[in-house]
Amino acid sequence: MARIQSFREFYRYYLREHSKASTRALHYVGTTLFFVLLFTGLVRQQWYYFALLPVMGYGFAWAAHFFVERNKPATFQYPLWSLASDFVMYFQWLTGRLRL
Repeated sequence: MARIQSFREFYRYYLREHSKASTRALHYVGTTLFFVLLFTGLVRQQWYYFALLPVMGYGFAWAAHFFVERNKPATFQYPLWSLASDFVMYFQWLTGRLRL
């Protein structure tokens, strides 16, 4: 596969790699827990919460890819665009603007 050159192009690819509703649902659970832990850690000023951020954020997402979607997470090849895409997909879903 040729290297993707733009975020717009990558995001279209990212959505195709998340074609199953259950894959996206597991991503939403992980991303929600990520934000809950981030907020809780900041408010309580208990920094050990931050150690759990990658576990929540990536744990649910990778489980979805390995066991539901049965594909390789885009994070392995495009880590920053993948992280940004997860947040974009999440907020588009929350606001009802996610178009698949």
